[in-house]
Amino acid sequence: MVLVVVVPFLNESEHLPSLLRSIEGQRRPPDLLILVDDGSTDGSFELAQDFAALHPYARAVQRPPRPPQSDRLATAAELRAFQHGVELIDHPYDVVAKLDADLDLRPSHFETMVAAFECDPSLGLTGGYLSVRRPDGTTMRESHPPDHIRGPNKFYRRECLEQMSPVPAHLGWDTMDEVMARMHGWRTESRELSDGDSIHLRPTGLYDGRLRAFWRWGECAYGYGSHPYQVLAATASRARRRPYGLSGVAYLLGWAAAHARRRPRARAEVRSFRRREELRRLRRGLSGARAAKAPH
Repeated sequence: MVLVVVVPFLNESEHLPSLLRSIEGQRRPPDLLILVDDGSTDGSFELAQDFAALHPYARAVQRPPRPPQSDRLATAAELRAFQHGVELIDHPYDVVAKLDADLDLRPSHFETMVAAFECDPSLGLTGGYLSVRRPDGTTMRESHPPDHIRGPNKFYRRECLEQMSPVPAHLGWDTMDEVMARMHGWRTESRELSDGDSIHLRPTGLYDGRLRAFWRWGECAYGYGSHPYQVLAATASRARRRPYGLSGVAYLLGWAAAHARRRPRARAEVRSFRRREELRRLRRGLSGARAAKAPH
């Protein structure tokens, strides 16, 4: 299978060298690597150019200049930069990956993802589980359901991506893509690596503050059409995370604010499909809780 990797980045001079070293160390290198600079001013593009000069499979490109954005995440600039990179692919391919620049990949990462597609023709979207480093040097996996793929490493089968495209460029897009994949009959699944999790160098939610992250996750839930029951369940779950209580409040307020402001959201059929999935999971969770409490 032909693997293309697209890395959108903006001012990632701190982390980009680690990612590039880990790509260089892959047991299965990409057939094409497109490094898409989205307006860096910190020397990131020069780092990408230097890497491309030494590796024939790599290309460093810059997106056309655009007006400054007050909220890059809300406008899904990362997705737009990825889509720009996909448009530059000039030869046939089977799998395309979107990687964030703040990753340190295990040597088996690409090899494992390509093998997963080869072994399972129904697999449309996959990625590896990711861990973060604690201050004491130990690692902790970023938890999520097995059919969810972490946004920093998304590997798409070409046919799947073409069927779901264009993925709407607004908050919640990196959940909408997997919902749309499943709507089209594809499987989505995260994969274990034989040599341990790749490392997410910037833990999710720390881009612009922890409470702002919970607010944004609430906005995302509105964007992909989460069911109100699921929003309440997610609020309760997040309230148990630091800062305790306030995290749940921020999540719920983010969802409510997006609803009040009528932020962009997924198409009606995508929202409906997502809500059916969420209700099934909630019922399974309630059934499991009742079974656990039942006398044996």
